[in-house]
Amino acid sequence: MANMSLPTGQSPYDIFEIRFKNSRKGFYRNTKKLPLVTGDVVVVEGAPGYDIGVISVSGELARIQVKKKAPGFKPVEAKKILRKALQEDIDKWIEARSLEKDVMFRARTLAVNLGLQMKISDVEYQGDLSKATFYYTAEGRVDFRQLIKDMAEAFKIRIEMKQIGARQEASRLGGIGSCGRELCCSTWLTDFRSVSTSAARYQQLSLNPQKLAGQCGKLKCCLNYELDMYMDALKAFPKGDLRLRTEKGNATHVKTDVFKKQMWYAYEGEAAMGSGLIPLAPERVSEIKALNKEGKKPADLNDYVEEVFVQEPDYTNVVGQDSLNRFEHVFKKKRNKKRRKGPQNKGKNPQTSNSSQKKKPNHQQKQEGGSKNLGPNNKKDQPKSQVNDKKRSNNNRSRNNRNTNKKTNEADKKA
Repeated sequence: MANMSLPTGQSPYDIFEIRFKNSRKGFYRNTKKLPLVTGDVVVVEGAPGYDIGVISVSGELARIQVKKKAPGFKPVEAKKILRKALQEDIDKWIEARSLEKDVMFRARTLAVNLGLQMKISDVEYQGDLSKATFYYTAEGRVDFRQLIKDMAEAFKIRIEMKQIGARQEASRLGGIGSCGRELCCSTWLTDFRSVSTSAARYQQLSLNPQKLAGQCGKLKCCLNYELDMYMDALKAFPKGDLRLRTEKGNATHVKTDVFKKQMWYAYEGEAAMGSGLIPLAPERVSEIKALNKEGKKPADLNDYVEEVFVQEPDYTNVVGQDSLNRFEHVFKKKRNKKRRKGPQNKGKNPQTSNSSQKKKPNHQQKQEGGSKNLGPNNKKDQPKSQVNDKKRSNNNRSRNNRNTNKKTNEADKKA
């Protein structure tokens, strides 16, 4: 909306939202029609003197902010923007920010010396160093007239005191909440609605003040965010203040699970022990209450329990990574292969040994007889003459076999 061109004949909106220290904002009018954009440091009217701030919203967005935050705002009564800040103004502004921390601690010591029940949480100097605003929190009214006199004498400036609540103090100081994000009150939350413990009861939360309280010491503002949804969901549940009467005994309501749509009951005596909780659907509870109104009692609440079967989703084992032991069979195969390869077979090719055994004829294996058990290492122990004699005898036997085969073939041809 900042780059939108206005209709012909319409002048740009001359109200600007200006931000000061700790998200303090105000609306000022550009009567001099200065060329200002978002982010410019400007000098505005103060009370008295002048103050320095930064333009946060301009143009048509400023018109929306005025309608939202200040519905009764009158442009004629708005304070004016004097000029763009010069370097001298910015240097004085930085000097004022550097003095605030020391002044705050000195003001706290003065309040403690006077015995005032108050806590000074922040100090804000005006841009011209003529006035300082002290923000404090207190449970009741505080008579700080003597404190103002002492501070005016010590600091030589005009003093203004403003009482704020615990939530406003947290929004000014800022911080990180239990959710891990920056506080809502210091970022985007503009109005502070009252939060009661009934909001925690509707959401079935334990009433633990340490968990329900924020940094301000009050109940967390986020308890109201989902309260309307819980209120609508609880309309479908019957009231749990009545006891369910059965032949086994009376059962009292313990808790309600809004998301699962279940109401938990327990028989008297078993609820204190924390065991024997019976989950019932809201419709079943209504049926039992209707029977009790008629004077009837069911035998047992367990007869009305509906078993809920939770189906496991199909995407749990899409990639096959559901088990941590999915690679163990691969390592087992490798280990078995290493065990099969003995230390004697190292450096040998099993294919060559098997092929050499297959090439030997059957009659030769029968004739060798006892030499079949001789290993390769035993040949080295035998003398060379015995090895040569065996080779010669084997050759003679193979020749005799060939001659006999030839004679049998010739006889068959003649026949």
